[in-house]
Amino acid sequence: MKGWIILAIGVGVLYYLATETNELDKPIAQTEALLSQIETKIHAMTGTQIIKVDNRINNLKDEISDRLSNAELVVLDAILASEQSVAEYKQSFCGSKAPRHDDLSRDNQRFICDKIN
Repeated sequence: MKGWIILAIGVGVLYYLATETNELDKPIAQTEALLSQIETKIHAMTGTQIIKVDNRINNLKDEISDRLSNAELVVLDAILASEQSVAEYKQSFCGSKAPRHDDLSRDNQRFICDKIN
């Protein structure tokens, strides 16, 4: 029981320091700088980069696939092929005055725009 009270007090103090003061700003900044240095050294040693995986696009395909016809699924695959193709689709077909996509229904076009924004 005594251990829980000490733990609760410790968590309370840490929460106070993190939210009400700037006492932890410097250690947090130092930690972020250290992580950046580690990432740079890993890249220099291995010649590879740490790549953040974005599952948002894969989840979009799973979420919308029930709504699409086979032809529209092929178009969706082309749209989601790369970050550049997603950006091009957003620029060309998302927005209030965007033209209608030739191979997608208007509802599916809007749904895709809503999900990738």
